[in-house]
Amino acid sequence: MSKLTDVPKRILIGRALRSDRLGETLLPKRIALPVFASDPLSSVAYAPGEVLLVLSVAGVSAYHFSPWIAVAVVVLMFTVVASYRQNVHAYPSGGGDYEVANTNLGPKAGLTVASALLVDYVLTVAVSISSGIENLGSAVPFVVEHKVLCAIAVIVLLTLMNLRGVKESGKLFAIPTYVFVAGVFIMMAWGSFRGFVLDDTMKAPTADFEINAEHEGLAGFAMVFLLLRAFSSGCAALTGVEAISNGVPAFRKPKSKNAASTLALMGALAVTMFCGIIALAMATNVHMAEKPAKDLLENGVPVGGDYVQNPVISQVAEAVFGNGSFLFIVLAAATALVLFLAANTAYNGFPLLGSILAQDRYLPRQLHTRGDRLAFSNGIVLLAGAAALLVWIYGADSTRLIQLYIVGVFVSFTLSQIGMVRHWNRHLAGERDQGKRRHMLRSRAINAFGAFFTGLVLVVVLVTKFTHGAWVALLGMCIFYATMSAIRRHYDRVAEEIIAPEGPSDDDVRPSRVHSIVLVSKIHKPTLRALAYAKLMRTDTLEALSVNVDPDETKALRDEWERRSISVPLKVLDSPYREVTRPVIEYVKSLRRESPRDAVSVIIPEYVVGHWYEHLLHNQSALRLKGRLLFTPGVMVTSVPYQLESSEAAKRRARRRQEWNAPGSVRRGPVEKRAKEKESSKKG
Repeated sequence: MSKLTDVPKRILIGRALRSDRLGETLLPKRIALPVFASDPLSSVAYAPGEVLLVLSVAGVSAYHFSPWIAVAVVVLMFTVVASYRQNVHAYPSGGGDYEVANTNLGPKAGLTVASALLVDYVLTVAVSISSGIENLGSAVPFVVEHKVLCAIAVIVLLTLMNLRGVKESGKLFAIPTYVFVAGVFIMMAWGSFRGFVLDDTMKAPTADFEINAEHEGLAGFAMVFLLLRAFSSGCAALTGVEAISNGVPAFRKPKSKNAASTLALMGALAVTMFCGIIALAMATNVHMAEKPAKDLLENGVPVGGDYVQNPVISQVAEAVFGNGSFLFIVLAAATALVLFLAANTAYNGFPLLGSILAQDRYLPRQLHTRGDRLAFSNGIVLLAGAAALLVWIYGADSTRLIQLYIVGVFVSFTLSQIGMVRHWNRHLAGERDQGKRRHMLRSRAINAFGAFFTGLVLVVVLVTKFTHGAWVALLGMCIFYATMSAIRRHYDRVAEEIIAPEGPSDDDVRPSRVHSIVLVSKIHKPTLRALAYAKLMRTDTLEALSVNVDPDETKALRDEWERRSISVPLKVLDSPYREVTRPVIEYVKSLRRESPRDAVSVIIPEYVVGHWYEHLLHNQSALRLKGRLLFTPGVMVTSVPYQLESSEAAKRRARRRQEWNAPGSVRRGPVEKRAKEKESSKKG
């Protein structure tokens, strides 16, 4: 089994890394930017479109509000970035919003933030990959026809890339992210040059379409509600900002400074691209509709169900560069790819947060341990499974999925900033240095404004998106909260139950006697070894125990026992229903009832085999018996292994694998040997 699983594992994720090589996986800023900021950077591919989709409900006339919505999103982005720069300096350990809320607002607030972030990370993967599939599908019909299958395949591919380690995945993701950013800036520059200098008329493919407004001429409260809903959709551009504060430990030193610089650069790039695409969309007359089949009209006729509505960025690129041009193709490919890679923000944030929560006993301990490549492998696999399930349920439809989005983000934003205000209040109470106090007061003001603004946006998001799917995200948060609370209660209950007392206890008292039982089915080498081992134990009573399932075999066993004159008495239990486990369990329980202060030691001879399929043929009764005996107080189970020839062959195969050298290593020499040769050459 080891050979069957180990070889493919090494091919897929690479060779295992030693724990002391963890420092080699830390990220410089140029790699950290695409790793942690690919989500907010790539969101400019769909966030402007979401704004226009919502405004289209009131018709094209409502599009003139989009620049003001963009300004509100920009102000919010700068507020959040400025606030989180305070976070990464104050809490560089990687706990991010969870640590801030947990430390300053209490465990319940911390758990609420953690639940929100976990939900949002899962949605980040689902939304980014679904959106990328839709962008790619406009060029490759097969992808559109098999959206769910292709989306899940991309999730599997990203999972394998991340299992290879953060640094390796970061290098893979850096190129397409930078190509995408460069492509958008080139598009903005060339579009501005054509519009302002050359005075060219640039028209999007949908420029001549009309929009059949669902609610023409909205005014008053209805228009305000629509604008707030459009603003909440545009806030999708802020998703992933918190990932940098959660990922500070992955940065190279000085960690906090590098994380803050990366955060500022990410914010500047994201808002510039977001505003640029909105401006070009207005200049090229992009028209979008929530239900394009019936609401988009060409020559007064609905375009129909066969029409594929391309994203805003794709339409703008076609208007600026020309359909089929080299730059158009490059930007389209980079956009689709970066949307896939945007999920990497969650692949870095979710496992790290899961590790911290596991350390605090809110999640299973397995999520705290690093895998072969020093990544939190269990958290990566858990995230992939949850995202794949969500993609399958929602049919990889980004429009439906995005309605669930950003609720969790703004829950964590708001509670985190409130927690930071309490953090500065606590430090100001004991600080006397005027320079430090001025710095703290400025930081508190930034976080206070951030708390107010993000709290206001949270209310807007909940009010405008609740019936459109935000309730699903809230339900997911409640499920995570309840699950993690239950796990913590379980761990606390177990810890309290097994804590070692200071004084004497029942667990310190030696049993009055030990009654040892060797299970016997027939006389062979494993049985003789188990008997020999049992005789060495300091037991008060030793007996061999067999179950009478077949009378002929039992008679043969008795005869052989007497012929060999084995000194250990043999006891045979009758089993009229041919069961093996139940009679043994009942006999052991009867011994415990007769002498509750005695310990019973059950010794089981077992075969050790070398192939996975051989496990199916041996030791099944022993496994069932051990499983049942675990629940019997005062009973200890000991396995006495007997290595068969196949296990020896497996041992030799394992030794050969351990001694195997990578291709080329014989020519170069092993790493240790080369290091020694270098040292000796220097000395020489």
